[in-house]
Amino acid sequence: MASATILTLPFASDLPGDGRRARSQTSRDKIVAAVLHLIEGGDLSPSAARVAEVAGVGLRSVFRHFDDMDTLYQEVSERVSAEVMPLLHEPVTGATWKERLLQIVGRRTAIFERIHPFRLSASYKRFRSAFLTEEYRRTLQLEASTVEALLPATILADALSTRSIKVILSFQNWHALRFEQDLAIEEAREVVTRLLGDILSKLPD
Repeated sequence: MASATILTLPFASDLPGDGRRARSQTSRDKIVAAVLHLIEGGDLSPSAARVAEVAGVGLRSVFRHFDDMDTLYQEVSERVSAEVMPLLHEPVTGATWKERLLQIVGRRTAIFERIHPFRLSASYKRFRSAFLTEEYRRTLQLEASTVEALLPATILADALSTRSIKVILSFQNWHALRFEQDLAIEEAREVVTRLLGDILSKLPD
C-alpha cells in the first residue's frame, strides 16, 4: 500500500464535520470584510446591525462570532496591520541618516493612505473602547519609534529637533495636509519632504 504524502492526505474540508466549521469561518470572514468595506466607505462607526446587513448574515451571527464589537475591531485591526507591516519593516536605504529619513516619506505616504479611514475610525471610537484606546497608543508609539530608530544619538539628545521631525512625519500631519488642506497625495508628499528637508538642513550630519 502506498504511503500517504502531503498531496494525498485529506484537506481539513474533506474531514467529517468540517462543513459546519467552514460555514462558520465563511460567516466570520464576511463580517470582517463588511466592517472593512464600511469603514473604507466612510462609515467610521458602523453598528452591528449595519455590519450584519452588509455581510448578509443575521445580527445574532455577528455576536455569535464576536463577543462584542471590540473583538470584531480587534480582528479588523489585525488584518489591516498584516497588510501594512511588511511595508513598514522594509529595510531603509541611504548613505546617511538624513538620506534614510527622507526615504521613509514615500513609505509613510503609502501606509498613511491605506490606513487613513481605519485610524480615523479608531480615533473616533477609542474613548468607548479599551482595545481601541490601547491600540491607538501602540500605533502612536510605533510611529514614533520607527523615526527614532533612524536618528543618531546626538539628535535624539536634542528633544526639540526630535519632536519636530516626528510631528512632520506623523499621521496627524498627513491627515491635516490631505483632508484639511485638501492637498492631492503628491502635493502633500512634497510638503512633507520640504518641511523635513528644511529642518534637516539645520542639523549636523
